[in-house]
Amino acid sequence: MRILHTSDWHVGKVLKGQSRGPDHIAAINGLVDVAKAERPDLVIVAGDLYDTATPTADATKIVTRGLSALRRTGADVVVIGGNHDNGNALDALRPWADAAGITIRGAIGRPEEHLLSGVCAGGEPWRLIALPFLSQRYAVRASEMFELSAAEMTQSYAGYIGDLIARLAKGFGEDTVNLLTAHLTVIGATMGGGEREAHTIMGYAVPASVFPSSVHYAALGHLHRPQPVAGPCPIRYSGSPLPIDFGEEENIVSVAVVDVTASTAARVREIPLPVATPLRTVRGTLAQLSTLDTGDAWLRVYVQEAPRAGLREEVQELLPKALEVRIDPKLLPAPGGGRGEAPRAGRSAGELFADYLGQRGHADEATVNLFHRLHDEVMHS
Repeated sequence: MRILHTSDWHVGKVLKGQSRGPDHIAAINGLVDVAKAERPDLVIVAGDLYDTATPTADATKIVTRGLSALRRTGADVVVIGGNHDNGNALDALRPWADAAGITIRGAIGRPEEHLLSGVCAGGEPWRLIALPFLSQRYAVRASEMFELSAAEMTQSYAGYIGDLIARLAKGFGEDTVNLLTAHLTVIGATMGGGEREAHTIMGYAVPASVFPSSVHYAALGHLHRPQPVAGPCPIRYSGSPLPIDFGEEENIVSVAVVDVTASTAARVREIPLPVATPLRTVRGTLAQLSTLDTGDAWLRVYVQEAPRAGLREEVQELLPKALEVRIDPKLLPAPGGGRGEAPRAGRSAGELFADYLGQRGHADEATVNLFHRLHDEVMHS
């Protein structure tokens, strides 16, 4: 059996005001090209199809067309909801998806809905636990659906997840390829750089021991860096098919292709994907930045110049694709600047503002004059 494992598309992502729509279309086209070449029996999309719980019509068009194109390669397609998705809204697409031969599990429902089964082209049967993202609040509700005991319902988030998986795994067969897909954080895995921390740290990380040894392959989503995770069975994050934010510019984007049978271990290949518009961080003075050839990349720029009014505009004139412009942190004084706070009594708003700029390393006469003008307009309006 062959599986194509992807996740964390984040369609609809806007980076510093810039739409990533063309990049997402290129990334999904890359996934479809891999599916055409590799001919998987099953495509798993492990959550976060969208970047927001209220996707635009354009984002929905990109996702539905992408899923349909993957289905047209002949593979079964299974999709679960992630923490960025609106699980109920995803489930509202199920009538369309069912007609297209695509299986969606956006939110937790009845237990029998989350153990899927199928037969690959070679005749080998498979079963798949499809577990969408569960917030701590909905983990309790899911536990009620699964009729856990009173003692089981007083445990931690990791305990809930472990019990849900264990109960679903009872439906695995001895002669079937037993699979699992979930959208969560496993302790010991490395963040990619653009994840939502509130759903990655604190009470949301689970140990790899929640996965039973009967699983032949666990296809995870949520962390954007492709990586295996040590555990009682083969566990892997496919990573995002494109860098989502500047913290991910060094990630190698790829898709995982997995070959596995009921009697042989999973063999995983990472197939790199092309990036239509790379993300890049550059540093330098204005003179140095003016000599850079940054190609088509979207840029984060750390300027090695003293702060002053109009500096951002000067950088963006040199580098039109600079989405984020900051003063290099090395040039900024330490908080407080080694001095005590200046007294405020008897000082004008303009003097206090000028003093603040000086402490922050932003002393600039033009900025101070602009403040005085705006302050006067407000006070005399």
